[in-house]
Parts: sequence; C-alpha cells; structure tokens
Amino acid sequence: MGKRILLAVVLSFMVSMLWSSFVSRTYHIENKTVTIQNTTKNYLTQEAIVANYHVSGEEIPKTITPPLNFPFGNTEIVFDVKTASIREIIFNNYKKYPFQIKNGFWLADNELNFTAEHIGQNEISFKHQDAEKIINKRFIFTNSLYNIRLELSIENLSNRRLDFNPALVLGALNFGSNSIQERFQEAILATKDKILRVNGKKSVDAIEVSFLGLRDRYFCAVMTTENRDFSGFVDKINTKESLVGLKFPVLQLLPGQLFVGKFNAYFGPQDLNLISSVKPEWASIIHFGVFDIISQILLKLLEAIFKLVHNWGWAIVIISFLIYLVLFPLTLKQMHSMKKMQSLQPQLEELKRKHKDNPKRLNQEIMELYKSSKVNPFGGCLPLLLQLPIFFALYQTLMRSIALKGAEFLWIRDLSEPDKFSVAGKEFNLLPILMIIIMFFQQKLSQAASSPETAEQQKMMMIIFPLLFGFLFYNMPSGLVLYWLLNSAFMLISQLSILKSVKTNE
Repeated sequence: MGKRILLAVVLSFMVSMLWSSFVSRTYHIENKTVTIQNTTKNYLTQEAIVANYHVSGEEIPKTITPPLNFPFGNTEIVFDVKTASIREIIFNNYKKYPFQIKNGFWLADNELNFTAEHIGQNEISFKHQDAEKIINKRFIFTNSLYNIRLELSIENLSNRRLDFNPALVLGALNFGSNSIQERFQEAILATKDKILRVNGKKSVDAIEVSFLGLRDRYFCAVMTTENRDFSGFVDKINTKESLVGLKFPVLQLLPGQLFVGKFNAYFGPQDLNLISSVKPEWASIIHFGVFDIISQILLKLLEAIFKLVHNWGWAIVIISFLIYLVLFPLTLKQMHSMKKMQSLQPQLEELKRKHKDNPKRLNQEIMELYKSSKVNPFGGCLPLLLQLPIFFALYQTLMRSIALKGAEFLWIRDLSEPDKFSVAGKEFNLLPILMIIIMFFQQKLSQAASSPETAEQQKMMMIIFPLLFGFLFYNMPSGLVLYWLLNSAFMLISQLSILKSVKTNE
C-alpha cells in the first residue's frame, strides 16, 4: 500500500505540473454557446504589412519606420508609428518586464499609413490621410498609470458614401516561442451573461461583448468601448499567432460625415486591486482555473500576511505553515494509516508466500487481515486526495503571482525565478537540492520491514522518488519550490514525532 501512496503522490504532482497547460487549452463557457469559426480574415502582422506592398508586380523599396518610445510613469510604451499601434509596454518597476502586445490598438487595414502628429506629456496622436478619409488616433494616459484611453475619429473627405469596416486589435497571442509564457496565454471575451476563455488556437466570434482581454503569465490587456454595437473576435492568422480585438459595425459615412469611437483599456500587471480601481468587472480576467476560488482565497491570505511582514518570502513561509496546520489532522491520519500498514508488512509477505499460486485466496486473506487489524487500506490515500485541490490552487497562485516578480528573500533575488545560489562564482539552484535531501529522509522513514525483493524496490523508490521531484522542480520559480520544500520539512518533522511517540509507547 505504501507504494500505491507514493504512486498517487507522483501522479498527482505530474497532473499539477500539466494542470495550467490543460486549463489554458480548454474552453470555459458560461450559460451560452458561442459560434466558433475558422474564417480567414485579411489581417496581417505589422511585419507583413511593411513587406507586402507591390506595384504592377514589382516590389517597391521597403521603408521601416523606427519605433517611437513614449515614457509614462513607471512604463515605457513602444509604438509602431506606421500602424499607430503599441508594440510592447516595458514595466520599469517590474525589472523592465516587456509585455509584448505587438498589435495594440492596431486598426486592421493594410492600406493605412500613419504619422505621429502630436506628442504631449500625457498623450500622443497619430494621423492617416488619403483622398477619401482622415483617421486620427489619440492615446490619452491617465494618472492611474495603466489606464489608456483611445479616441478614434474617421472623417469622409470624398463626395460619395464611404463604406468602412475595419477591426480594432487589442493585441496578439504568440505561440512560436515554446517558452513557459506560452502556456499561460489566454484570450477573454465577455458579454452580459457569459465569459469565454480561449487559448487562441481557434478563431472565435462573440456578439456584443462588454469587454475583451488577453494575458500572459503576469500581465494583461483589457479593453471596452463606449460604442455598444461592437463584437469581439479571436482570429487565428497563422499557426503561430492569433489576434484579439473588436469588430466595427459597417460604417457608412456620407460626404463630410465624422465617426468618433472611444475605447478604454488597461495594460498592466494582473493585480486585482489595480484592475478593479479602473473597472471592477474587469477583475474577472484574473482566473486560476478549476480551483479558482481556492486560489483567490490563498492569494488574499498571502497578501494579508505580506502586509504584516513586508516580505513575500516570509509570507510564503507563514502561509506554508498555516496550510500545514489546517491539513495536519488529515496528515496525521495519513501517517498513522501508513504506520499500521507498515506493521502489517511481515504478515502480508507471509500471505504472499503462502498463497502465491492462488491469487483469489490471497486477496481474501489480505482483506481478512485488514479487517481483523482494523486497518483501512485506503486510509493513507484519501487524506492525500483531499489535499490535492489546495496544492493545485497554490501552485497556480504562486506561478502567476505578479507580486513575486522581482521579490527578494534571503539569497534569492527573484522569487518568480529559480533561486540561483552562488558559490565561488558558480550558480546552482539550492532549494531543489535541499528538497531532494528532505524527501530522501521522508522515504527512508516510510520504509517497512519486508522481503528482500520488496526491500530492494523500496530502496530504489527512496532514491528515484526524490530525484524525480528534484528534476521537475529544479528550474521552477523559487517561490513555488520554497513552499514545497517547507511542506516536505513539516511532513518530515511530523514523521519523526510520530516515530518517536511509537517508540516511547513500546
């Protein structure tokens, strides 16, 4: 039974490692069904726009306008002038993290060619003009730092009706990097009665969206419009990229007529308080998967502890201990069940030898032994299974928490990265190694008296099991490894305490 428990632990951990990837690739639909289409739209990336002008079959020289950097507060916003769109936002207060939007506020029309018109302290504007129309895009930055307002105007200069049907892109999801960021990417389309969360691998349309968004591991972009007749889309333009944005209704502008669209957006960290201060309903963009409720509770608790100790590392230490205390009754029950199972190992080995040629009789005898000894063979597994939702939830919380970005603790320079302990100029990750050592002693204490064959299997598990976890955790964020290390240490202390108690009673 001990091996079954170990197997359950290994499988549960493997599931947890894949959980966020699974969740990010699953559609989450509330109340209504939305239409999923694989339509091909005439959207091109900025690089393709620059590279695809031809005249009479002959390629004209390509001129690439250099990006325009606009510093504001603790951010640096990088614009693509030609398309009047945001390439990326660099967050200086988060170790210059580059949130690569690539197509932010791009008006998806390949023929448009903007120039910068005005650059002020809190705003910047761009203008496109041709024989038919003038398009102005005015970006206004507010004191909330992460809130951006776009005023878009389109004026018909011609003497005939102008039919104009573009789309306003919020940003792009990129799937070509194969990095850890990719599995955290998600697009969000929200209407009055549903929220659709998609991974961007398929084209999706939603009518009358109240807001839409996209996010990576730490940062997000959310947008809404004061014009209520817009719909939202996620458009897969190739195997590596999808666009997220708003579809305009068909604009039919008479000569001299002016259309004005107003859009509000948040481009910033996935911080519940910051997002809520801009628009409370946008806070729903922060989602931790199936165990979201538990994750939200743990996040609130972590933030409350941080306010007391003013260090995220110590906050993780304290919350690890609190979780251990809450789960201690289950842990204690699990350990006592394992000890009882260990005490029955000699008798179980004897039954296996005695009835090795009669599996049916062997199972009957084993169940009789359990019954007479008042041992539940699943007693060690059930408490463990009850702990899994908390582990999954905390795993998501620590993996996605923007608060850990750049947070220091002891020798750790960034709790969102591996700990990178330095000795004589050489760096290695110390926390996973300490975790391997603690788990090794845990396995050693869990070994039961058994036959030479079973003892050899237990010895192999005692080595392989900690090494497997150490390998999986070696390049994980140090905040997550710190939690698992502390959890293992508390479990080891409990095991030693129970073992000491048993020996005293003997």
